[in-house]
Amino acid sequence: MIYGNKEGIRDSLLAQMEALYDLDLSAEVFAPPELLDVLAAFTGTINREISVYISRSGSVLDVTIGGLNSVELKDMHLRRNSRRLSMVRCIHTHPGGNPQLSDVDISSLRAMHFDAMAAVGVLNGRPTGIQAAFLGEVVGGVNRVLLTDVIPTCKIPQRGWMEAIERADTDVLKGVSTSTQEERERAFLVGLDSERSLDELARLADTAGAAVVGRMLQRKSKPDTATYLGSGKADELSLECQAREADLVIFDDELTGVQMHNLEQILHGVKVLDRTALILDIFAQRAQSREGRLQVELAQMAYQLPRLIGKGVAMSRLGGGIGTRGPGETRLEMDRRRIRKRMGDLRREIDALGSQRSLRRARREKNKVPVVALVGYTNAGKSTLLNALSGAGVLAEDKLFATLDPVIRTVKLPTGGEFLLVDTVGFISKLPHTLVDAFQSTLEEALLADVLLIVSDGSSDELLHQHDVVLEVLASLGAADKPKIDVINKIDRMQTPPQWPGALEISAKTGEGLDDLLSAIGRQLRGIQRRARVTVPYAQGGMLSLLHEEANVLGEEYSDAGVSVEAMLDEQLAGRIAARLGSDALAWLE
Repeated sequence: MIYGNKEGIRDSLLAQMEALYDLDLSAEVFAPPELLDVLAAFTGTINREISVYISRSGSVLDVTIGGLNSVELKDMHLRRNSRRLSMVRCIHTHPGGNPQLSDVDISSLRAMHFDAMAAVGVLNGRPTGIQAAFLGEVVGGVNRVLLTDVIPTCKIPQRGWMEAIERADTDVLKGVSTSTQEERERAFLVGLDSERSLDELARLADTAGAAVVGRMLQRKSKPDTATYLGSGKADELSLECQAREADLVIFDDELTGVQMHNLEQILHGVKVLDRTALILDIFAQRAQSREGRLQVELAQMAYQLPRLIGKGVAMSRLGGGIGTRGPGETRLEMDRRRIRKRMGDLRREIDALGSQRSLRRARREKNKVPVVALVGYTNAGKSTLLNALSGAGVLAEDKLFATLDPVIRTVKLPTGGEFLLVDTVGFISKLPHTLVDAFQSTLEEALLADVLLIVSDGSSDELLHQHDVVLEVLASLGAADKPKIDVINKIDRMQTPPQWPGALEISAKTGEGLDDLLSAIGRQLRGIQRRARVTVPYAQGGMLSLLHEEANVLGEEYSDAGVSVEAMLDEQLAGRIAARLGSDALAWLE
Protein backbone atom coordinates (compact mmCIF):
# COMPACT_ATOMS: atom_id res chain seq x y z
CA MET A 1 0.00 0.00 0.00
CA ILE A 2 1.21 3.50 -0.83
CA TYR A 3 0.81 6.09 1.95
CA GLY A 4 0.73 9.86 2.07
CA ASN A 5 -0.48 12.41 -0.46
CA LYS A 6 -1.90 10.32 -3.34
CA GLU A 7 -4.30 12.98 -4.58
CA GLY A 8 -4.35 13.29 -8.36
CA ILE A 9 -2.05 10.32 -8.98
CA ARG A 10 -3.27 7.68 -11.44
CA ASP A 11 -4.09 4.24 -10.06
CA SER A 12 -1.78 2.68 -12.66
CA LEU A 13 1.15 4.72 -11.35
CA LEU A 14 0.33 3.83 -7.74
CA ALA A 15 0.27 0.17 -8.78
CA GLN A 16 3.76 0.55 -10.27
CA MET A 17 4.96 2.13 -7.04
CA GLU A 18 3.45 -0.73 -5.02
CA ALA A 19 5.79 -3.08 -6.90
CA LEU A 20 8.59 -1.58 -4.78
CA TYR A 21 7.34 -3.76 -1.92
CA ASP A 22 8.30 -6.86 -3.91
CA LEU A 23 11.96 -5.85 -4.03
CA ASP A 24 14.36 -7.98 -2.01
CA LEU A 25 17.60 -6.08 -1.57
CA SER A 26 20.85 -7.69 -0.54
CA ALA A 27 21.72 -7.17 3.11
CA GLU A 28 25.11 -5.95 1.88
CA VAL A 29 23.66 -3.15 -0.27
CA PHE A 30 22.63 0.26 1.09
CA ALA A 31 20.70 1.51 -1.94
CA PRO A 32 20.97 -0.01 -5.45
CA PRO A 33 21.36 2.67 -8.14
CA GLU A 34 18.48 1.02 -10.03
CA LEU A 35 16.13 1.66 -7.09
CA LEU A 36 17.22 5.30 -6.90
CA ASP A 37 16.65 5.70 -10.64
CA VAL A 38 13.10 4.39 -10.22
CA LEU A 39 12.41 6.72 -7.29
CA ALA A 40 13.76 9.65 -9.28
CA ALA A 41 11.54 8.77 -12.24
CA PHE A 42 8.45 8.59 -10.00
CA THR A 43 9.40 11.89 -8.35
CA GLY A 44 9.88 13.54 -11.74
CA THR A 45 6.44 12.35 -12.84
CA ILE A 46 4.48 13.54 -9.78
CA ASN A 47 6.83 16.35 -8.64
CA ARG A 48 6.55 15.25 -5.00
CA GLU A 49 8.94 13.80 -2.45
CA ILE A 50 8.88 10.03 -2.01
CA SER A 51 10.27 8.18 1.00
CA VAL A 52 11.16 4.50 1.19
CA TYR A 53 11.85 2.62 4.43
CA ILE A 54 14.20 -0.37 4.14
CA SER A 55 14.86 -2.91 6.91
CA ARG A 56 18.36 -4.05 7.71
CA SER A 57 17.69 -7.37 5.98
CA GLY A 58 16.73 -5.59 2.75
CA SER A 59 12.91 -5.62 2.82
CA VAL A 60 10.98 -2.55 1.67
CA LEU A 61 8.67 -1.75 4.59
CA ASP A 62 6.95 1.50 3.58
CA VAL A 63 6.50 3.79 0.57
CA THR A 64 5.08 7.26 1.30
CA ILE A 65 4.37 10.23 -1.00
CA GLY A 66 4.74 13.77 0.35
CA GLY A 67 4.39 17.28 -1.00
CA LEU A 68 6.79 19.23 -3.16
CA ASN A 69 9.09 20.14 -0.28
CA SER A 70 8.37 17.60 2.42
CA VAL A 71 7.26 14.07 3.15
CA GLU A 72 5.93 12.70 6.42
CA LEU A 73 8.72 10.68 8.03
CA LYS A 74 7.17 7.97 10.17
CA ASP A 75 8.67 6.80 13.44
CA MET A 76 9.33 3.14 12.69
CA HIS A 77 11.27 0.81 15.01
CA LEU A 78 11.99 -2.89 14.71
CA ARG A 79 13.80 -2.94 18.06
CA ARG A 80 12.20 -2.82 21.48
CA ASN A 81 14.07 0.21 22.83
CA SER A 82 13.41 3.42 20.94
CA ARG A 83 16.76 4.79 22.09
CA ARG A 84 18.57 2.15 20.05
CA LEU A 85 18.82 2.19 16.28
CA SER A 86 15.50 1.35 14.64
CA MET A 87 16.97 -1.24 12.21
CA VAL A 88 15.32 0.80 9.42
CA ARG A 89 16.94 3.28 7.02
CA CYS A 90 15.02 6.07 5.30
CA ILE A 91 15.81 7.06 1.71
CA HIS A 92 13.80 9.93 0.25
CA THR A 93 13.87 12.20 -2.79
CA HIS A 94 14.25 15.98 -3.08
CA PRO A 95 12.53 17.48 -6.14
CA GLY A 96 14.45 20.48 -7.44
CA GLY A 97 17.78 18.67 -7.65
CA ASN A 98 19.35 19.42 -4.23
CA PRO A 99 20.54 16.15 -2.63
CA GLN A 100 21.76 17.75 0.61
CA LEU A 101 20.01 16.67 3.79
CA SER A 102 17.94 19.38 5.43
CA ASP A 103 17.85 20.34 9.10
CA VAL A 104 14.50 18.56 9.30
CA ASP A 105 16.09 15.41 7.90
CA ILE A 106 18.85 15.55 10.51
CA SER A 107 16.46 16.19 13.38
CA SER A 108 14.30 13.26 12.20
CA LEU A 109 17.38 11.03 12.13
CA ARG A 110 18.14 11.94 15.75
CA ALA A 111 14.54 11.74 16.95
CA MET A 112 13.65 8.46 15.28
CA HIS A 113 17.07 6.77 15.50
CA PHE A 114 17.02 5.56 11.92
CA ASP A 115 19.89 3.33 10.83
CA ALA A 116 20.60 6.04 8.28
CA MET A 117 18.95 8.98 6.56
CA ALA A 118 19.63 9.57 2.85
CA ALA A 119 18.39 12.18 0.39
CA VAL A 120 18.44 11.87 -3.41
CA GLY A 121 18.27 15.03 -5.47
CA VAL A 122 15.99 14.76 -8.51
CA LEU A 123 15.96 16.96 -11.62
CA ASN A 124 14.02 16.16 -14.77
CA GLY A 125 13.28 12.69 -13.43
CA ARG A 126 16.94 11.75 -12.91
CA PRO A 127 19.03 11.62 -9.71
CA THR A 128 21.58 14.42 -9.28
CA GLY A 129 23.38 12.86 -6.32
CA ILE A 130 22.89 11.42 -2.84
CA GLN A 131 23.94 12.33 0.69
CA ALA A 132 23.62 10.09 3.74
CA ALA A 133 23.87 10.64 7.49
CA PHE A 134 24.52 8.23 10.37
CA LEU A 135 24.25 8.63 14.12
CA GLY A 136 27.31 8.65 16.35
CA GLU A 137 27.86 8.47 20.08
CA VAL A 138 26.14 10.83 22.51
CA VAL A 139 27.94 14.11 23.20
CA GLY A 140 26.31 16.54 25.60
CA GLY A 141 23.11 14.50 25.63
CA VAL A 142 22.73 14.56 21.83
CA ASN A 143 23.83 12.01 19.25
CA ARG A 144 26.52 13.26 16.88
CA VAL A 145 25.59 13.09 13.20
CA LEU A 146 28.11 11.89 10.63
CA LEU A 147 27.43 13.32 7.16
CA THR A 148 28.83 11.91 3.94
CA ASP A 149 29.79 14.01 0.95
CA VAL A 150 27.30 14.38 -1.88
CA ILE A 151 28.22 11.72 -4.45
CA PRO A 152 26.71 10.31 -7.67
CA THR A 153 24.21 7.54 -7.00
CA CYS A 154 26.24 5.16 -9.16
CA LYS A 155 29.27 5.56 -6.87
CA ILE A 156 27.72 4.72 -3.50
CA PRO A 157 30.17 2.70 -1.36
CA GLN A 158 27.49 0.12 -0.62
CA ARG A 159 29.39 -2.05 1.83
CA GLY A 160 31.06 1.00 3.40
CA TRP A 161 27.72 2.62 4.21
CA MET A 162 26.35 -0.64 5.65
CA GLU A 163 29.45 -0.84 7.83
CA ALA A 164 28.72 2.74 8.91
CA ILE A 165 25.33 1.50 10.15
CA GLU A 166 27.06 -1.25 12.13
CA ARG A 167 29.42 1.30 13.71
CA ALA A 168 26.46 3.57 14.48
CA ASP A 169 24.73 0.64 16.18
CA THR A 170 27.73 0.23 18.48
CA ASP A 171 28.11 3.96 19.16
CA VAL A 172 24.43 4.50 19.93
CA LEU A 173 24.35 1.42 22.17
CA LYS A 174 27.01 2.99 24.39
CA GLY A 175 24.51 5.62 25.38
CA VAL A 176 21.77 3.07 26.09
CA SER A 177 23.65 0.80 28.47
CA THR A 178 22.66 2.90 31.49
CA SER A 179 18.91 2.84 30.72
CA THR A 180 16.73 2.22 33.77
CA GLN A 181 13.99 -0.33 34.24
CA GLU A 182 11.41 2.43 33.90
CA GLU A 183 12.49 2.89 30.26
CA ARG A 184 11.74 -0.74 29.47
CA GLU A 185 8.35 -1.84 28.25
CA ARG A 186 6.05 -2.75 31.13
CA ALA A 187 4.69 -6.27 30.69
CA PHE A 188 1.75 -8.01 32.37
CA LEU A 189 1.82 -11.82 32.23
CA VAL A 190 -1.24 -14.07 31.83
CA GLY A 191 -1.38 -17.86 31.91
CA LEU A 192 -3.60 -20.89 32.43
CA ASP A 193 -0.93 -23.47 33.27
CA SER A 194 0.97 -22.89 36.52
CA GLU A 195 3.06 -20.41 38.45
CA ARG A 196 6.12 -22.36 37.31
CA SER A 197 5.23 -21.68 33.69
CA LEU A 198 4.63 -17.98 34.44
CA ASP A 199 8.04 -17.81 36.16
CA GLU A 200 9.65 -19.03 32.96
CA LEU A 201 7.56 -16.56 30.93
CA ALA A 202 8.88 -13.81 33.20
CA ARG A 203 12.45 -14.86 32.42
CA LEU A 204 11.65 -14.78 28.71
CA ALA A 205 10.17 -11.29 29.07
CA ASP A 206 13.27 -10.12 30.93
CA THR A 207 15.50 -11.58 28.22
CA ALA A 208 13.48 -9.68 25.60
CA GLY A 209 13.95 -6.45 27.59
CA ALA A 210 10.59 -6.01 29.33
CA ALA A 211 9.97 -5.19 32.99
CA VAL A 212 7.27 -7.46 34.44
CA VAL A 213 4.78 -5.36 36.44
CA GLY A 214 2.15 -8.00 37.20
CA ARG A 215 0.76 -11.43 36.48
CA MET A 216 -2.56 -13.26 36.37
CA LEU A 217 -3.08 -17.03 36.58
CA GLN A 218 -6.54 -18.18 35.52
CA ARG A 219 -7.14 -21.87 36.20
CA LYS A 220 -8.90 -23.28 33.12
CA SER A 221 -8.74 -26.71 31.54
CA LYS A 222 -8.49 -25.15 28.08
CA PRO A 223 -8.35 -21.60 26.66
CA ASP A 224 -11.55 -19.75 25.83
CA THR A 225 -11.90 -19.73 22.05
CA ALA A 226 -12.75 -16.02 21.91
CA THR A 227 -10.64 -14.33 24.60
CA TYR A 228 -8.32 -17.07 25.97
CA LEU A 229 -9.41 -16.47 29.59
CA GLY A 230 -13.11 -15.63 29.31
CA SER A 231 -14.80 -12.29 28.77
CA GLY A 232 -15.25 -11.44 32.46
CA LYS A 233 -11.62 -12.17 33.29
CA ALA A 234 -10.52 -10.25 30.18
CA ASP A 235 -12.37 -7.15 31.46
CA GLU A 236 -10.63 -7.61 34.81
CA LEU A 237 -7.31 -7.85 33.01
CA SER A 238 -8.01 -4.56 31.24
CA LEU A 239 -8.46 -2.80 34.59
CA GLU A 240 -5.25 -4.40 35.95
CA CYS A 241 -3.31 -3.16 32.93
CA GLN A 242 -4.62 0.37 33.41
CA ALA A 243 -3.76 0.33 37.11
CA ARG A 244 -0.20 -0.90 36.49
CA GLU A 245 0.34 1.21 33.34
CA ALA A 246 1.24 -1.89 31.33
CA ASP A 247 2.48 -1.41 27.76
CA LEU A 248 1.90 -5.00 26.71
CA VAL A 249 0.27 -8.22 27.88
CA ILE A 250 2.09 -11.49 27.26
CA PHE A 251 0.06 -14.71 27.21
CA ASP A 252 1.69 -18.01 28.17
CA ASP A 253 0.22 -19.92 25.23
CA GLU A 254 -0.07 -19.37 21.51
CA LEU A 255 -3.06 -17.19 20.61
CA THR A 256 -5.22 -17.51 17.52
CA GLY A 257 -5.80 -14.52 15.28
CA VAL A 258 -9.38 -14.22 16.60
CA GLN A 259 -8.24 -14.28 20.25
CA MET A 260 -5.56 -11.67 19.56
CA HIS A 261 -8.01 -9.38 17.76
CA ASN A 262 -10.65 -9.65 20.50
CA LEU A 263 -8.16 -9.09 23.31
CA GLU A 264 -6.78 -5.97 21.67
CA GLN A 265 -10.29 -4.56 21.52
CA ILE A 266 -10.94 -5.34 25.19
CA LEU A 267 -7.54 -4.07 26.38
CA HIS A 268 -7.99 -0.72 24.62
CA GLY A 269 -4.77 -0.44 22.68
CA VAL A 270 -2.42 -2.36 24.98
CA LYS A 271 -0.15 -4.53 22.83
CA VAL A 272 -0.99 -8.26 22.95
CA LEU A 273 1.74 -10.88 22.58
CA ASP A 274 1.80 -14.63 23.06
CA ARG A 275 4.62 -16.90 24.15
CA THR A 276 5.53 -17.82 20.58
CA ALA A 277 5.85 -14.19 19.45
CA LEU A 278 7.97 -13.45 22.52
CA ILE A 279 10.38 -16.30 21.76
CA LEU A 280 10.53 -15.23 18.11
CA ASP A 281 11.40 -11.71 19.27
CA ILE A 282 14.30 -13.04 21.37
CA PHE A 283 15.52 -15.12 18.46
CA ALA A 284 15.36 -12.10 16.15
CA GLN A 285 17.51 -10.17 18.60
CA ARG A 286 20.10 -12.89 19.08
CA ALA A 287 20.47 -14.42 15.61
CA GLN A 288 23.94 -13.51 14.34
CA SER A 289 24.65 -15.64 11.29
CA ARG A 290 23.03 -15.23 7.89
CA GLU A 291 21.34 -18.62 8.25
CA GLY A 292 20.10 -17.78 11.75
CA ARG A 293 18.47 -14.56 10.56
CA LEU A 294 16.84 -16.34 7.63
CA GLN A 295 15.50 -19.06 9.93
CA VAL A 296 14.04 -16.50 12.31
CA GLU A 297 12.37 -14.62 9.47
CA LEU A 298 10.90 -17.86 8.12
CA ALA A 299 9.51 -18.72 11.56
CA GLN A 300 8.02 -15.23 11.87
CA MET A 301 6.34 -15.54 8.48
CA ALA A 302 4.94 -18.98 9.33
CA TYR A 303 3.61 -17.58 12.62
CA GLN A 304 1.99 -14.54 11.00
CA LEU A 305 0.39 -16.18 7.99
CA PRO A 306 -2.67 -17.62 9.82
CA ARG A 307 -2.96 -14.44 11.92
CA LEU A 308 -3.46 -11.86 9.20
CA ILE A 309 -6.94 -11.37 10.63
CA GLY A 310 -5.31 -9.60 13.58
CA LYS A 311 -3.64 -6.54 12.08
CA GLY A 312 -3.83 -5.00 15.51
CA VAL A 313 -1.44 -3.36 17.94
CA ALA A 314 1.11 -6.17 18.28
CA MET A 315 1.24 -6.67 14.51
CA SER A 316 1.20 -2.98 13.63
CA ARG A 317 3.80 -2.08 11.05
CA LEU A 318 4.53 1.14 12.99
CA GLY A 319 4.17 -0.22 16.52
CA GLY A 320 7.77 -0.98 17.45
CA GLY A 321 8.85 -2.72 20.65
CA ILE A 322 8.89 -6.36 21.70
CA GLY A 323 7.21 -8.64 19.21
CA THR A 324 7.90 -6.32 16.25
CA ARG A 325 11.62 -6.95 15.92
CA GLY A 326 13.16 -8.41 12.79
CA PRO A 327 12.30 -8.23 9.13
CA GLY A 328 9.46 -10.69 9.09
CA GLU A 329 6.84 -8.99 11.24
CA THR A 330 6.40 -5.58 9.64
CA ARG A 331 5.04 -6.33 6.16
CA LEU A 332 1.33 -6.61 6.96
CA GLU A 333 0.52 -5.02 3.61
CA MET A 334 1.71 -8.21 1.96
CA ASP A 335 -1.14 -10.52 1.14
CA ARG A 336 -0.89 -14.26 1.66
CA ARG A 337 0.55 -14.72 -1.81
CA ARG A 338 3.47 -12.43 -1.08
CA ILE A 339 4.11 -14.01 2.31
CA ARG A 340 4.11 -17.50 0.81
CA LYS A 341 6.43 -16.32 -1.95
CA ARG A 342 8.83 -14.88 0.62
CA MET A 343 8.65 -18.09 2.67
CA GLY A 344 9.53 -20.07 -0.45
CA ASP A 345 12.52 -17.81 -1.11
CA LEU A 346 13.68 -18.17 2.50
CA ARG A 347 13.41 -21.95 2.39
CA ARG A 348 15.50 -22.06 -0.78
CA GLU A 349 18.20 -19.87 0.80
CA ILE A 350 18.19 -21.95 3.99
CA ASP A 351 18.37 -25.18 1.95
CA ALA A 352 21.34 -23.77 0.05
CA LEU A 353 23.14 -22.96 3.30
CA GLY A 354 22.13 -26.37 4.64
CA SER A 355 23.72 -27.98 1.59
CA GLN A 356 26.97 -26.20 2.41
CA ARG A 357 26.79 -27.57 5.95
CA SER A 358 26.12 -31.04 4.52
CA LEU A 359 29.30 -30.79 2.46
CA ARG A 360 31.28 -29.81 5.56
CA ARG A 361 29.65 -32.65 7.46
CA ALA A 362 30.57 -35.09 4.67
CA ARG A 363 34.20 -33.98 4.90
CA ARG A 364 34.11 -34.58 8.66
CA GLU A 365 32.63 -38.03 8.14
CA LYS A 366 35.32 -38.80 5.57
CA ASN A 367 37.96 -37.89 8.15
CA LYS A 368 36.23 -40.19 10.63
CA VAL A 369 36.09 -37.62 13.43
CA PRO A 370 33.23 -38.49 15.82
CA VAL A 371 30.71 -35.78 16.74
CA VAL A 372 29.31 -35.07 20.19
CA ALA A 373 26.37 -32.64 20.45
CA LEU A 374 25.47 -30.56 23.49
CA VAL A 375 21.71 -30.50 23.97
CA GLY A 376 19.59 -29.36 26.87
CA TYR A 377 17.21 -26.84 28.27
CA THR A 378 17.98 -23.22 27.55
CA ASN A 379 20.45 -21.64 29.99
CA ALA A 380 21.64 -25.03 31.29
CA GLY A 381 25.26 -23.98 30.70
CA LYS A 382 25.99 -25.65 27.36
CA SER A 383 28.08 -22.78 25.97
CA THR A 384 30.05 -22.52 29.21
CA LEU A 385 30.77 -26.24 28.99
CA LEU A 386 31.86 -25.88 25.35
CA ASN A 387 34.28 -23.14 26.39
CA ALA A 388 35.62 -25.20 29.29
CA LEU A 389 36.30 -28.27 27.15
CA SER A 390 37.62 -26.54 24.03
CA GLY A 391 38.66 -23.01 25.00
CA ALA A 392 36.27 -21.75 22.31
CA GLY A 393 35.54 -18.34 23.83
CA VAL A 394 31.87 -18.53 22.79
CA LEU A 395 29.47 -15.98 24.32
CA ALA A 396 27.98 -17.51 27.47
CA GLU A 397 25.37 -15.41 29.27
CA ASP A 398 23.00 -16.09 32.14
CA LYS A 399 20.09 -15.49 29.78
CA LEU A 400 17.68 -17.65 27.85
CA PHE A 401 18.70 -18.51 24.28
CA ALA A 402 22.18 -16.96 24.51
CA THR A 403 23.21 -19.35 21.68
CA LEU A 404 21.23 -19.72 18.47
CA ASP A 405 23.77 -20.60 15.81
CA PRO A 406 25.55 -23.98 16.10
CA VAL A 407 29.20 -23.73 17.15
CA ILE A 408 31.63 -26.59 16.44
CA ARG A 409 35.01 -27.01 18.17
CA THR A 410 37.62 -29.78 18.35
CA VAL A 411 38.25 -31.39 21.75
CA LYS A 412 41.21 -33.66 22.55
CA LEU A 413 40.64 -36.79 24.62
CA PRO A 414 43.13 -37.52 27.44
CA THR A 415 43.66 -41.05 26.11
CA GLY A 416 44.35 -39.85 22.58
CA GLY A 417 42.14 -39.07 19.68
CA GLU A 418 39.69 -36.21 19.34
CA PHE A 419 36.07 -35.41 18.66
CA LEU A 420 34.00 -32.48 17.44
CA LEU A 421 31.82 -30.83 20.09
CA VAL A 422 28.69 -29.06 18.76
CA ASP A 423 26.77 -26.46 20.77
CA THR A 424 23.11 -26.24 19.71
CA VAL A 425 20.13 -24.01 20.46
CA GLY A 426 18.51 -24.64 23.83
CA PHE A 427 15.08 -26.21 24.24
CA ILE A 428 12.17 -24.85 26.26
CA SER A 429 8.65 -25.81 27.29
CA LYS A 430 6.03 -25.13 24.62
CA LEU A 431 8.76 -24.71 22.00
CA PRO A 432 6.98 -23.14 18.98
CA HIS A 433 6.52 -25.57 16.11
CA THR A 434 7.38 -22.78 13.67
CA LEU A 435 10.82 -22.54 15.28
CA VAL A 436 11.40 -26.28 15.20
CA ASP A 437 10.49 -26.36 11.51
CA ALA A 438 12.56 -23.27 10.63
CA PHE A 439 15.63 -24.46 12.57
CA GLN A 440 15.43 -28.00 11.21
CA SER A 441 18.72 -27.68 9.31
CA THR A 442 20.49 -26.37 12.42
CA LEU A 443 19.03 -29.07 14.66
CA GLU A 444 20.35 -31.67 12.22
CA GLU A 445 23.70 -31.25 13.98
CA ALA A 446 22.11 -32.95 16.99
CA LEU A 447 20.27 -35.51 14.86
CA LEU A 448 23.47 -36.65 13.11
CA ALA A 449 25.79 -36.61 16.14
CA ASP A 450 27.33 -39.84 17.36
CA VAL A 451 26.70 -39.05 21.04
CA LEU A 452 24.37 -36.57 22.76
CA LEU A 453 25.40 -34.81 25.96
CA ILE A 454 22.17 -33.87 27.72
CA VAL A 455 23.16 -30.96 29.95
CA SER A 456 20.79 -30.13 32.81
CA ASP A 457 20.87 -27.25 35.29
CA GLY A 458 21.46 -28.87 38.69
CA SER A 459 20.64 -25.62 40.49
CA SER A 460 17.13 -25.45 39.02
CA ASP A 461 14.11 -26.60 41.01
CA GLU A 462 12.69 -27.78 37.69
CA LEU A 463 15.57 -30.13 36.89
CA LEU A 464 13.47 -33.24 36.19
CA HIS A 465 10.77 -31.32 34.33
CA GLN A 466 13.32 -29.62 32.10
CA HIS A 467 15.03 -32.95 31.39
CA ASP A 468 11.68 -34.42 30.36
CA VAL A 469 11.10 -31.49 27.99
CA VAL A 470 14.48 -32.11 26.35
CA LEU A 471 13.69 -35.80 25.86
CA GLU A 472 10.30 -34.88 24.34
CA VAL A 473 11.91 -32.47 21.86
CA LEU A 474 14.59 -35.02 20.94
CA ALA A 475 11.88 -37.61 20.35
CA SER A 476 9.98 -35.18 18.10
CA LEU A 477 13.19 -34.65 16.11
CA GLY A 478 13.76 -38.39 15.73
CA ALA A 479 16.86 -38.45 17.93
CA ALA A 480 15.46 -40.39 20.89
CA ASP A 481 17.58 -43.49 20.18
CA LYS A 482 20.93 -41.70 20.01
CA PRO A 483 23.61 -42.72 22.56
CA LYS A 484 23.31 -40.26 25.46
CA ILE A 485 25.29 -39.09 28.47
CA ASP A 486 23.36 -37.25 31.20
CA VAL A 487 25.30 -34.35 32.70
CA ILE A 488 24.19 -32.37 35.77
CA ASN A 489 25.85 -28.95 35.50
CA LYS A 490 26.22 -26.08 38.01
CA ILE A 491 26.91 -28.32 41.01
CA ASP A 492 28.82 -25.38 42.49
CA ARG A 493 25.40 -23.71 42.97
CA MET A 494 23.52 -26.77 44.26
CA GLN A 495 22.24 -26.95 47.84
CA THR A 496 21.81 -30.73 47.87
CA PRO A 497 23.05 -33.26 45.30
CA PRO A 498 20.33 -34.65 42.99
CA GLN A 499 19.27 -38.28 43.26
CA TRP A 500 20.12 -39.23 39.70
CA PRO A 501 21.92 -42.56 39.31
CA GLY A 502 24.24 -42.69 36.33
CA ALA A 503 24.35 -38.94 35.71
CA LEU A 504 27.70 -37.15 35.81
CA GLU A 505 27.91 -34.13 38.12
CA ILE A 506 30.08 -31.26 36.88
CA SER A 507 30.65 -27.54 37.10
CA ALA A 508 31.55 -26.07 33.74
CA LYS A 509 32.36 -22.83 35.56
CA THR A 510 34.89 -24.25 38.06
CA GLY A 511 36.04 -27.28 36.04
CA GLU A 512 34.95 -29.81 38.62
CA GLY A 513 34.11 -33.20 37.09
CA LEU A 514 35.31 -32.37 33.57
CA ASP A 515 37.99 -35.09 33.58
CA ASP A 516 35.36 -37.70 34.44
CA LEU A 517 33.16 -36.31 31.68
CA LEU A 518 35.90 -36.61 29.07
CA SER A 519 36.58 -40.18 30.19
CA ALA A 520 32.89 -41.01 29.85
CA ILE A 521 32.81 -39.49 26.37
CA GLY A 522 35.91 -41.51 25.43
CA ARG A 523 34.28 -44.73 26.65
CA GLN A 524 31.12 -43.96 24.72
CA LEU A 525 33.02 -43.15 21.53
CA ARG A 526 35.02 -46.36 21.80
CA GLY A 527 31.83 -48.12 20.85
CA ILE A 528 32.12 -46.19 17.62
CA GLN A 529 35.88 -45.94 17.11
CA ARG A 530 38.86 -47.39 18.96
CA ARG A 531 42.52 -46.55 18.94
CA ALA A 532 44.61 -49.16 17.12
CA ARG A 533 48.04 -49.76 15.58
CA VAL A 534 48.16 -51.30 12.11
CA THR A 535 51.37 -52.57 10.53
CA VAL A 536 51.12 -52.15 6.77
CA PRO A 537 53.81 -53.95 4.70
CA TYR A 538 55.41 -51.84 2.00
CA ALA A 539 53.97 -54.21 -0.59
CA GLN A 540 50.44 -53.33 0.59
CA GLY A 541 50.53 -49.60 -0.14
CA GLY A 542 46.85 -49.65 -1.08
CA MET A 543 45.94 -50.41 2.52
CA LEU A 544 47.84 -47.32 3.63
CA SER A 545 45.73 -45.23 1.27
CA LEU A 546 42.57 -46.91 2.62
CA LEU A 547 43.51 -45.99 6.19
CA HIS A 548 44.02 -42.35 5.24
CA GLU A 549 40.68 -42.28 3.42
CA GLU A 550 38.46 -44.06 5.95
CA ALA A 551 40.18 -43.79 9.34
CA ASN A 552 41.34 -40.97 11.58
CA VAL A 553 45.13 -41.40 11.29
CA LEU A 554 46.96 -40.14 14.38
CA GLY A 555 50.56 -40.90 13.37
CA GLU A 556 52.94 -43.04 11.30
CA GLU A 557 56.31 -44.68 11.90
CA TYR A 558 58.50 -46.38 9.28
CA SER A 559 60.48 -49.56 10.00
CA ASP A 560 61.93 -52.54 8.19
CA ALA A 561 58.64 -54.41 8.62
CA GLY A 562 56.55 -51.66 7.01
CA VAL A 563 54.59 -48.60 8.08
CA SER A 564 53.21 -48.62 11.62
CA VAL A 565 50.01 -46.54 11.58
CA GLU A 566 48.26 -45.36 14.72
CA ALA A 567 44.60 -44.60 13.95
CA MET A 568 41.02 -44.52 15.26
CA LEU A 569 39.11 -47.45 13.69
CA ASP A 570 35.54 -48.69 13.85
CA GLU A 571 34.85 -52.41 14.07
CA GLN A 572 33.82 -52.72 10.41
CA LEU A 573 37.00 -51.15 9.06
CA ALA A 574 39.11 -53.15 11.52
CA GLY A 575 37.55 -56.38 10.22
CA ARG A 576 38.36 -55.44 6.61
CA ILE A 577 41.98 -54.66 7.53
CA ALA A 578 42.39 -57.92 9.47
CA ALA A 579 40.96 -59.88 6.52
CA ARG A 580 43.48 -58.30 4.15
CA LEU A 581 46.59 -58.15 6.34
CA GLY A 582 45.93 -60.83 8.93
CA SER A 583 44.90 -60.40 12.56
CA ASP A 584 48.54 -60.06 13.68
CA ALA A 585 48.83 -56.80 11.70
CA LEU A 586 46.26 -55.05 13.93
CA ALA A 587 46.64 -54.34 17.64
CA TRP A 588 44.06 -52.46 19.73
CA LEU A 589 45.62 -49.84 22.01
CA GLU A 590 42.50 -49.23 24.15
